[in-house]
Amino acid sequence: MPPEIPDKQAPRIWCLLGHKAGDNTQVTALADALGCPWTPIRIHARPWELATNLALRISLAGIDRRRSSELAPPWPELIISAGRRNEPVARWIQARSGGRTRLVHIGRPWAPLAAYDLIVTTPQYSLPDQANILHNTLPLQHHDSDALTREAAALAPQLSALAAPRIALLLGGDSGKFVFTAAKAQRLGALATMLAQVSAGSIMLTSSPRTPEAAITACVAAITAPTFIHRWSADAANPYRGILGSADAFIVTGESMSMLAEASALHKPLYIFDMADEPARPWWRHAHAWRYKPLSHRVAMRIAPRRMRRDIGLIQNTLVSSGSAQWLNPASASAGLPAPRQAVAASHAGSEELINSAKRVKGLLYRD
Repeated sequence: MPPEIPDKQAPRIWCLLGHKAGDNTQVTALADALGCPWTPIRIHARPWELATNLALRISLAGIDRRRSSELAPPWPELIISAGRRNEPVARWIQARSGGRTRLVHIGRPWAPLAAYDLIVTTPQYSLPDQANILHNTLPLQHHDSDALTREAAALAPQLSALAAPRIALLLGGDSGKFVFTAAKAQRLGALATMLAQVSAGSIMLTSSPRTPEAAITACVAAITAPTFIHRWSADAANPYRGILGSADAFIVTGESMSMLAEASALHKPLYIFDMADEPARPWWRHAHAWRYKPLSHRVAMRIAPRRMRRDIGLIQNTLVSSGSAQWLNPASASAGLPAPRQAVAASHAGSEELINSAKRVKGLLYRD
């Protein structure tokens, strides 16, 4: 349950929300855990935001102000943000407030670490231990069990032909050095089919904004088990929460830290699909590794300071070593889902970390 709020006037809280669903989920989860109202501030970045943000640092030059929420006083006592694109905005607001606005950033900031009152981070960023950094094991998330039940009930008519156990197949997409190729998607579809068939179950598949069209097409073509398929679209209702609430097990593409955290919090069997390229071949022999995004990521990781690097394997390995997840491969798929009494229960670390993170933020708000 949310931590108690001191008996004072509720602070003004702004949550900076961008185009990444995973970042937004963490920001709103932390804001909800504070137990008081907050205001969503939508930020639309311009295509050239990286150049302006690096050059100007504290500026609104990288955002489209006409499409973004209005930024005007009275300024908030607290801003919660995540993602590089929102950093210059948060710092610009703090400057306009005369330094009174507290800044909380989730993840790994590009700005100097001392620029933030609190940074809530996770292992893949390898940030140092210092007073204004809170280290959690998983990205922040919060499931409203009643809401999940309602959305699962709303989705139930579309799932009526699917036998239990129902396996949620959550597709991410290209991220950093990871490219979701059609070949990987085909292999994923075949493994998901094996797991479903051995378990006498079915599949509920949903893509995301990052899923390449070729990947979802290849994945769907490889599935022969009974399947509910949702192709993400900005113009269509998203059954994602209904799928979470209906699932007996999960398969998640391994590059999505937020989806892994959401699935692990539901205490169901969780399988991670490794999005890495074949280890037997050096990266430069994969044609897709020469695309701009994976290539620029490799260059940046090679020359950037340590705190600007990211190793998602640290979170994946933590989930697997703790027994909260296992890798999806021919051996695990052919073994079928564990019996209910053998199903691995994820720890409650995520809930505890959310509560502790909220307490740290409260300490910022009421420390004067």
